[in-house]
Amino acid sequence: MRGFAEAEFRGRLHKAQTLMAEAGIGAILLTTEPEFRYFSGFLTRFWESPSRPWFLILPAQGDPVAVIPSIGAALMQSTWVQDIRTWPAPDPRDEGVSLLVEALRETGGPVALPSGPESSLRMSLADYARVQRESGLMFRDDAGITARLRAIKSEAEIDKIRASCAVAGRSFARVPEIAREGVALAQVFRDFQRLLLEEGAEFVSYLAGGAGPDGYGDVISPASDVPLARGDVLMLDTGAVRDGYFCDYDRNFAVGAPSAVAAGAHAQLIEATAAGFEAARPGARACDVFAAMAAITGGGEEAGRLGHGLGLQLTEGLSLSPRDETVLAEGMVITLEPGVETGPGRLMVHEENIVIRAGGAERLSPFAGPELVVI
Repeated sequence: MRGFAEAEFRGRLHKAQTLMAEAGIGAILLTTEPEFRYFSGFLTRFWESPSRPWFLILPAQGDPVAVIPSIGAALMQSTWVQDIRTWPAPDPRDEGVSLLVEALRETGGPVALPSGPESSLRMSLADYARVQRESGLMFRDDAGITARLRAIKSEAEIDKIRASCAVAGRSFARVPEIAREGVALAQVFRDFQRLLLEEGAEFVSYLAGGAGPDGYGDVISPASDVPLARGDVLMLDTGAVRDGYFCDYDRNFAVGAPSAVAAGAHAQLIEATAAGFEAARPGARACDVFAAMAAITGGGEEAGRLGHGLGLQLTEGLSLSPRDETVLAEGMVITLEPGVETGPGRLMVHEENIVIRAGGAERLSPFAGPELVVI
């Protein structure tokens, strides 16, 4: 169960069932990997294959029911879920529909599915329509229950995110081993993924960055074969995974001595991060934290979001943006990610990971200082 005691999963189910009773929901049907794993502990990279659907039912009373392809039976048996129903997938004639309909009928309905922001349905629309038709049950949204539960992390979850952050921290400390003037950015990316795996990451689902004089053009493009040059700023941003939980933060490095522009921008980003850290308290809104950072870096709504929720996914839940009025609560894990323009078509960004606590935020990533590290 990936390092969690059974009590952790039973606690999640109990909270869900309490909210389900209040909302008049007979069962929640989960089809996507994060929600499936949150309630079951079922961790596999096999979700990369879209050939097979996977279903987990949370009944209003009793334990979860897994309706899954037979290839996943052995792994599912290692979790706390005991009611496991399988079919020999892929089967285009009946891709688990009959088993799913039978299991849902046992709950009596109504059946609810996560339907808010970032939700999706991981089964064919034709099969979903067939499940609705053949079950005879009412289907509705889950009243935001799964998203609300996932937003507040348990101490066990926070420990896993902290451990993932530590993996990245050790890897960032080793960047001078792999990055120097003349080394292609693409080679740095490949070597940094190796460092992350050596330092304890299970896999590296996300790695982005850039390099250029006084900053970079964007933070999502694939790495090029252009070699690092003296005067460049190198940025690496990782979403490494350990025990199924992400970290998500970056570091900037100066190739040779940084220019006054780059050094000043980095110091400004660290100042903005500190302001966001102070503003991130229970009762504050996501837009308030955005405003605290934007007041230092400049920019309004065009700055986009300056952070987001973090956990089972690289980005999840709230956005630190001017229009997101989500109220921060103790146990939420978020990123602080201010950015600043350093010239036409150039920018620098900085990111850290924190958890909201009653007396103020706690650092999960090892915060960077105001001076750029020189490589």
